[in-house]
Amino acid sequence: MESRARAAGHSIHPVLIVYPLGLLSTAVVFDILELITDRPGFAIAAAYTMAAGLIGGVVAGVFGLVDWLAVPKGTRARRIGALHGSANVVVLLLFTVSWFIRNGNDGWEPGWPAVVLGVLGVLLSGVSGWLGGELVERLGIGVHEGANADAPSSLSGWPAKARE
Repeated sequence: MESRARAAGHSIHPVLIVYPLGLLSTAVVFDILELITDRPGFAIAAAYTMAAGLIGGVVAGVFGLVDWLAVPKGTRARRIGALHGSANVVVLLLFTVSWFIRNGNDGWEPGWPAVVLGVLGVLLSGVSGWLGGELVERLGIGVHEGANADAPSSLSGWPAKARE
């Protein structure tokens, strides 16, 4: 099933998810470095990185929702997609709470509760990422019909059907 939201022949959602995943994971690394080194620059970097990751997560989620709405009702793909999307909403909520906890602190110091929320968010994003992989790799969601190892470039305008 092809994606509904595409640019230059490819699904937009999988292109966008790398940014929030990378930014939110990096924020947790900065938090841990701040706790180990007590250097305030890491706390500030974590807060800004987290904010960018949250914004990117919302944008990626909008495109994921557009794709999910096109998945046929009553299918395993629809159920997995709902679980994938719900898990990502929880990830964004965990990081949002983590961000607000540190927002009131001097110098954006995270403290242990904020760090724990971030670590839980990263772990849950791993589970959600696996579910997203299940959607694409096992259930064929977002994959061109007729995709094959010799398909022409998506920019060519030709269908991705097998050569005869």
